[in-house]
Amino acid sequence: MKKVFFTVAFLTTLMVTAQSTWKSDGAHSKVGFGITHLMISEVEGHFSDFDITATATDTFDDADFTVDIKTTSIDTDNDRRDDHLRSADFFDAEKYPSIAFKTTSFEKTGDKTFALNGDLTIHGVTKTVTLEGKVNGIITDQRSGKLKAGLKLTGTINRLEFGVGEESASIGNEVDMTIHLEMAQQ
Repeated sequence: MKKVFFTVAFLTTLMVTAQSTWKSDGAHSKVGFGITHLMISEVEGHFSDFDITATATDTFDDADFTVDIKTTSIDTDNDRRDDHLRSADFFDAEKYPSIAFKTTSFEKTGDKTFALNGDLTIHGVTKTVTLEGKVNGIITDQRSGKLKAGLKLTGTINRLEFGVGEESASIGNEVDMTIHLEMAQQ
């Protein structure tokens, strides 16, 4: 009887901690940012072309993210500003077409929260950053029978440390990132 109990407990532990691949659902996810303008207001924008993949448990107690964001897809609701942001003055999207992030460590900080450390590469410069994460919920999709997870990642970076633009009185240096994700288990 002890052997049966041990075997069942062991198999259950393996199933609970098993990692699977998750993909972002582009229609229900958003990679957004905000930056101070003229030191009195905030301009928000987002990137519309991105691929976010995670390897995680069914409960997102541990996750390893890989992110690829296309710099040409920047959208601040102002075509002239977007073209300037794509130019060599800022992202230089022709030379640096992607922003990349890769997890280096994951730390659970609460029941549904975590700290995600990783290497962020923008404009050819890689720096270690920490993103705060929250699992909003996990459900079983009725159509696919697979799990879906809602997540929110937030963090702040200094754009000058990545060589994006120059010091300016008209725009802030700190960029607040907010990433809303709906991830589908594959």
